[in-house]
Amino acid sequence: MKNKKGQLLVISGPSGVGKGTILAAVMEKNKNISFSVSATTRNPRPGEVDGEHYYFVKKEQFFEMVDSKEMLEYAEYSGNYYGTPKKAVEKKLAEGFDVALDIDVQGAFQIMEIFPDALFVFIVPPTIEELSRRLAKRGTEDAESVAKRLNAAKNELKQANKFDYIVVNNALDEAIANVEAIIAAGRCRSERMSDLLESLNKM
Repeated sequence: MKNKKGQLLVISGPSGVGKGTILAAVMEKNKNISFSVSATTRNPRPGEVDGEHYYFVKKEQFFEMVDSKEMLEYAEYSGNYYGTPKKAVEKKLAEGFDVALDIDVQGAFQIMEIFPDALFVFIVPPTIEELSRRLAKRGTEDAESVAKRLNAAKNELKQANKFDYIVVNNALDEAIANVEAIIAAGRCRSERMSDLLESLNKM
């Protein structure tokens, strides 16, 4: 039985923690989840495709979208801006698809104000040392950029207790399974089953 409206899944956590890898695996096994592609002012990394990983836009275009209320949320991170285009998210939710957002902590807090019933999941590394190793292993940034991201990660981790769920990405398969369990639990919330309960009570 498909719910009339989809649920919003917000995945957040420090850069390099594995949010994208976890979410890609979850979506591969759950075809009812639609990924919300964010817009960003940063330059593409090697292998990233415009419209698939991000919408890569100029800063002027980004703020035109903000001014015209086309962004569900937006935030600045390490000198670049990131935001979630509103129309695509609302359309998919209305069609009954779950929509997943991979956004930073600032953006997640904005979503909490608009969609308090969304599922908010914070992905954490097993240790800061492991996060540092993963960032360095990506090879996409210099040592100074990695240091900045680690410093930002420490500040973000202080906000983790404001999320509904915390998933430790130590063993990837376990982290994926935990996120899937959270999504399944969300679909079983009593408020999402009100139509079914109403029909059963009429029998």
